Amino acid sequence: MKKFKAAFLCDNNTKIDYVYSPAQQKLIAEITDLMPERICSGNFDSLDLSELEVIFSTWGMICFSEEQLAKMPNLKAVFYAAGATDAFARPLLNHGIKLVSAWRANAIPVAEFTLAQIILSMKNYFTNSASVTGPSGWNQTTAGPGCYGETVALIGAGAISGKVQELLKNFNLNVVVVPSRPERRTVSLEEVFRTAYVISNHLPNREDNKKVLTKEMFASMRRNATFINTGRGAQVDEEGLIEVLKQRPDLTVLLDVTCPEPPEQGSELYTLPNVHLSSHIAGSLNDEVHRMADYVIDDYKRFACGDPLVHEVTEQILMTH
Repeated sequence: MKKFKAAFLCDNNTKIDYVYSPAQQKLIAEITDLMPERICSGNFDSLDLSELEVIFSTWGMICFSEEQLAKMPNLKAVFYAAGATDAFARPLLNHGIKLVSAWRANAIPVAEFTLAQIILSMKNYFTNSASVTGPSGWNQTTAGPGCYGETVALIGAGAISGKVQELLKNFNLNVVVVPSRPERRTVSLEEVFRTAYVISNHLPNREDNKKVLTKEMFASMRRNATFINTGRGAQVDEEGLIEVLKQRPDLTVLLDVTCPEPPEQGSELYTLPNVHLSSHIAGSLNDEVHRMADYVIDDYKRFACGDPLVHEVTEQILMTH
């Protein structure tokens, strides 16, 4: 296995130590010719990067300018131990630099989190549980239909949506997928909001997805339906959503993401009884982040042996997810 000249690069140095465990950092030092300095925007111009061939990064990756890329004429690959790469991928791909992302690793905990919320939502657990405040609330009139034959809509067709689909194969549910690109859809957003009992958002973080989930869609939801958001808060018309939720106490909304994060002081998202907030915990956290490092280290080993990459980001992936 060839040892490439490598470096850690990130504008948030603490993220390197968070994502790459000491054992993983030691392994990278053994299988590469690792530079002692970690690269960031602050020291980029002061370092000689002319021989650098491989970068290991994570959240805090730099979107390189043409001038910065010119300082790294031998750069061959970037191994990104995190998920979405839209913010920095294009300059790399335009220069023929391979990009590996741990998006499939990051999809696993989000999908697991989503699965748990879908199953509970099918029982209308959140409304039922909130109603049990005394003996008078101890009844099953607020229970949902359960996991047998009902419809779940997944908005987005990327890695997270794909993993959720895989997990839902264990249940007798009708799963409808709405790709993020309108030209790839066989069913509209409007239709799935009207027909699904649970709608889960997994849209990619793109400009054209801002506020595409509208007030009218939320108002059209079935009685006692649930909306789950582990995508991005900016994809939701939150003002419109709040209006609908005040008029439709039967609906349940589970938000792991908001815009902004956290919601501003005084936001009704904190006080509406049919809103359940979590602090963006669905994605890889704590022990889970080391799975992302494992994915990119494994692909580096393939790269160093001349084998095909498993988690490479291509132009087609950027265009279709």
